[in-house]
Amino acid sequence: MADEMPSRSPQRDRLLTPGEVATLFRVDPKTVTRWASAGRIGSIRTPGGHRRFRESEVRALLRGDAADVTVPAQSTNTSVPNTVDLNARRLAR
Repeated sequence: MADEMPSRSPQRDRLLTPGEVATLFRVDPKTVTRWASAGRIGSIRTPGGHRRFRESEVRALLRGDAADVTVPAQSTNTSVPNTVDLNARRLAR
């Protein structure tokens, strides 16, 4: 029993860099930084001052089911081809 390793908490959320978030939304990393500055997506600052984003929040935004994430309402546009583009446009407002 002494050899047991402490297990990681399943509630621990992976943190993403602005570049990783930008890749998921197909936008420039600076756009992600502007969204965070405007409060459109939550971010955490590292001790060095860099932004990090909770993966669960980013994934929820991508799925479009982020009830607990503050995202501005979007006007209806049927020409938007997929959810990723739709959410990127929603955050860009």
